[in-house]
Amino acid sequence: MQENQRLYIRDELSQVRGLIPILMKRRNGEKWSAEDRKVLQRDLRALSNLSPYLIPLVMPGGILMLPVLAWWLDYRRKGRGNAADR
Repeated sequence: MQENQRLYIRDELSQVRGLIPILMKRRNGEKWSAEDRKVLQRDLRALSNLSPYLIPLVMPGGILMLPVLAWWLDYRRKGRGNAADR
């Protein structure tokens, strides 16, 4: 399971390789083209899929959230089931 998650994160991050140069265009005084906007939307959507993994890394004291994150990911994987199963 850990290997699957590692591969998932790596694949998602590999999709957003050109994000920084496009983001820097605005800072350097250039305008985004229609193609740049499409790439930005695609890359930001890919990053939003990783948000449960990234939140503990960017939050102050986020390392304390790791046990909660592990529980939540496990709960999501099991599915909801019905009340009789619990």
